[in-house]
Parts: sequence; C-alpha cells; structure tokens
Amino acid sequence: MKYGSFFVGVLGVLFVALEGCDKQREEAPLLPQESPRSVIMLEDVAQLLSTLPLGVEQMVEVQDATGASAGNGYDEEYRMRDLFASPGRGVGETADTKAGKYGRPLRDLLREALATKAADDGWLDSLALSDVQIYWPGADTWDGRQLPIITYDPGDGALENEGYELLPDGSARKVMVDEPMAAERPVWVVNRNSDADYKSLELLRREDPSWGQGGGGLIVKGETEELRTLVLRSFKALRQFDTWFCGASEFWIKIGAVEDFTAATEPELRLYQPSITDFMLVVRRDQVGVEQPFNAILVSEWTQQLTSAAYMMLEDDGGTQTTWKCAAVVKYNSKSYGFELEIPLNSRDDIVWRGALTHAFIEKNSGQSIRFGDVELVLELI
Repeated sequence: MKYGSFFVGVLGVLFVALEGCDKQREEAPLLPQESPRSVIMLEDVAQLLSTLPLGVEQMVEVQDATGASAGNGYDEEYRMRDLFASPGRGVGETADTKAGKYGRPLRDLLREALATKAADDGWLDSLALSDVQIYWPGADTWDGRQLPIITYDPGDGALENEGYELLPDGSARKVMVDEPMAAERPVWVVNRNSDADYKSLELLRREDPSWGQGGGGLIVKGETEELRTLVLRSFKALRQFDTWFCGASEFWIKIGAVEDFTAATEPELRLYQPSITDFMLVVRRDQVGVEQPFNAILVSEWTQQLTSAAYMMLEDDGGTQTTWKCAAVVKYNSKSYGFELEIPLNSRDDIVWRGALTHAFIEKNSGQSIRFGDVELVLELI
C-alpha cells in the first residue's frame, strides 16, 4: 500500500570505478487541491459499506476479486474502479471475464443505498474513479458464511481502529479491530491502492518466459567465462515495515546499468549510455520471513570491465518526488569518461542501506543468502 510501504531499489550502476553518488532534493510543484465533491474519506466508505444488506453473494464477489489480485502478484485487494467497472475483477485482470456472474453485485447495493440521497452530488462517481479499495487479509480462508467486520486505515501507524461488525439481522455494531482479530474472522479494510498501475513480477513472468517460473531451475546460461549474468535468485523480508491496515509491502527493484561493456578505445566509451529498468515484488503479510523465489536477471551481460555496483535500499514514506543523482566514471588510458543517472524517489524516503557492491564481494557470496538490514537476498553470478 502507499502509506508506510517498503521499497527496495537495487541500483546496479556498473562501471570500472564507482566515483560517488550525491542525493539531490528537487521539490516537485504541489498538485492542485481536489474539489470537495471528489474528496473520498475512508471512514465514510467503511460506514456506508456497513449499512448495506451484504450476503454470501457479495462476499464471494469480493473473495473472487482479492483472490485474483493475489494470484496476479498483488495484495488481496479489490479496487473500487474494478468493483464498478467489472464486478469481481482483480488487479492485473484485463478481460471482463466475470461479467454477469453476480445477480446483485456490490456496486448495485451501493447505488441503491445512495439513490434516495439528493445530496450525493457525484460522490459515488468520485468513489468509482478513486484509489480506494477493499483489502481482505486471509480472504482465501473464509468459511463461506460469516459476514465481515468493516474498518478503514486510520493512518498514523495505528495498530487498532474502530470497525463495524455486521450481524445476521442486518444491523451493525461498533467494535475495536486489530490484526489478531483479522486473522480469526473476515475483516474488510478500506484503504488506498498504490500498486495497480505497475506490473507485478508475476505478470512480467507471464509476458516474458525469461523471467522464470518462480524457482524452477536455471533461467539463463553464461556462454563464456568473459560474459556473465547477475541474477537475483530469491528475496526475503525479515519483518513488516508498516501497519496491518496498509496490507502488503511493495518492493521495487531498480537497475541502472551499462550492458555488455566491452569498450577497447576511447571513442567506443562514448557509445555507451546507462539505462534504468524496474519491476515490483509484492510481499503479503503472511509471506514475511518466507523466502520468495525471484529468479530475475539484474544485469544480463556482466563483462570483466565491470568491477563494482552502486546499491541502495530505501523505505518509501511519500512526499514530493525528487531524484538521487549518481555519477560514475570509467577510466581508460589515464582518461575518464563519466556517466550520470537520476533515480526517482520521494522527499521523505528513508535510506535503509546503500553502498558499493564489488565484483569480488558478489563472487564470494554468489548463491548464498546475504543480509542487508532487514532483507535477505541471494545473488548469483552465472
């Protein structure tokens, strides 16, 4: 989720010599204020949901959507955009495969609840276009009968919050909700989505078989001793970095590299330009402490001239967008040629770990678990 989520940036800026990296804070202009009719308060959405005549059919709809999202590499989440556009559709699904499956989808109950309120003034339309969603931790363990407790993300790092327990007679009573309760019975958390606009590692794997199938053997082969490939074999988060109301953590892997660096003359140096790629790995709360097979190529062509890498790990705390400017230098025949990269980050991000990873360090620890703060990685040169 957006607030308090934990991001990792692996900045593989690979050169003969790593000259240095300096953080530059460049504040982005403030966005214009939203109009009153478009402001959606999470508490209001939770309260509205608690007044609906929810039944098994609506529970199945939300379970279908959250299960599809999780299967596509996202959290157990059901966006309001999908709820209104295609009931039961999860994040990462493009086809309206579930259209017509539900007799009274949740969107119909919401429309009926506000149909008699003349003061709606477009609120429901704003909800349908917002980043609000329903997060249902442990949706796959639902017993098929019990109605949910509905709460919302209160922010400020809170570990419990007021919620609405739906009763069989259609009424609701207020209760305090915490994570142990959500592990024992169905709890819907109204919060905000920040990962749906990005392709998860699972979706990337489906599009490109070279991403591997989650740990089943080698996915790349080095053809010569001179040309090697750096692979991130697995990833493990050792603790949760945000409150349970926020749900999963989205880890970003960002790589900036100069591929197949084999320059032999000074003019050839000028032909090389670094590129930046990134991809996302979602770690749900029940996956904390569990090794996640990653099997992704970080640098496909690591040559003998690449001796070190810049590596940064950061925690996303929001704020305005800035950049981290990295400068590196290739030295050839006593002359230097510089490269620059600008890596986007936010003004309130905390850098958990950063430094230089040398070829010797990676070679020595290839295939072994390496701990960086509260994350363990298995890197391999093959």
